[in-house]
Amino acid sequence: MEENVRYDPKALRVFMERVFLHFGIPENDARLATDVLAYSDEHGIDSHGIARLKTYYGLLRAGRINPKPRVKLIREKHAVVQVDGDNGLGLVVGPKCMDIAIEKAGNYGSGSVAVCHTNHFGAAGYYPLMAVKHDFIGMAMTNTSKGVAPFLGKERMLGTNPVAMAFPADKEPTVLMDFASSTVAYGKVEIARRAGKKIPEGWCLDANGDATTAPEKMINGGALLPLGSSREGSGHKGYCLAGMVDILSAVLSGANWGPFAIPFAIDTVGGGRQVGKGIGHFFSAWDVDGFREVGEFKQEMDQWVKTLRASIPLPGEAEVLIPGDPEWRSYRERTKSGIPLQGEVVADLKAIAQETGIAMPHRTS
Repeated sequence: MEENVRYDPKALRVFMERVFLHFGIPENDARLATDVLAYSDEHGIDSHGIARLKTYYGLLRAGRINPKPRVKLIREKHAVVQVDGDNGLGLVVGPKCMDIAIEKAGNYGSGSVAVCHTNHFGAAGYYPLMAVKHDFIGMAMTNTSKGVAPFLGKERMLGTNPVAMAFPADKEPTVLMDFASSTVAYGKVEIARRAGKKIPEGWCLDANGDATTAPEKMINGGALLPLGSSREGSGHKGYCLAGMVDILSAVLSGANWGPFAIPFAIDTVGGGRQVGKGIGHFFSAWDVDGFREVGEFKQEMDQWVKTLRASIPLPGEAEVLIPGDPEWRSYRERTKSGIPLQGEVVADLKAIAQETGIAMPHRTS
């Protein structure tokens, strides 16, 4: 099977949008969902882009996601809001809720939205960048279906529960921090499995609770580890971070938390006990102008970036990176040379194309 064949970014966007339209998703929502997925592929986050289209497609085909959700404000008090996503695509519900947080920040200096009854929302980093466009600081997080063992445990109890923040700068690129609270995102284990490669030690446990470097042993009954992995690596810190994300995203919003979060994979049987609605997200935005003059802050951010970038790298390393550097570099490279897709992902797209009659996107290599 061919590996890492490159496809035109615009052609991939057209393909994804047509797939969403195929299920009756309104045009603006289809374009929005496409933009969230395309962001991942174009910025080098291969685990959260078009590789996930097969799962969204399966959920929509099975009627497990509402293609035309009516996002509803359930509770509101000044700058904070609780939202019900009406079981819509997280790729659609998420941006709409981030817009609410941004609007609140414009009115009150800050805004926070906790949303339940939603689904997987793609790469967390997409959302705080929406706030940066307004010279705001942005933050987004979400709980996900269980896949991570708690600190000193071996049973899947928490999701990878990512969190992202973005800070505007002046002449330097936006500082973007986007990471899972587990040692690694589940999608990277899937990428290694598709490529027939081993994974590094410290990422995962097998079904017996033993460390493993075999992706399939984690996938088949094992668990990811929290950030830090072990007692020696201070794995309790990742565990606490995952707990914070779970509570803000799900307990606060009324979504399913911890091991009760609904599964994202279409081939997962049932969802077991439910303690809320869907999964949850949490979004916040802060108006920099409420803290200090925006221009001064952005210039100071430039100095922050330059100072860290000028620090001495480890032996053998070319440079010290700034959070967001890998994403911006991938974007510059991939918008020119195309998006590399693994053979299994291409096969999934061909199956979708055959079933829907939508033409496959064209390749650049």
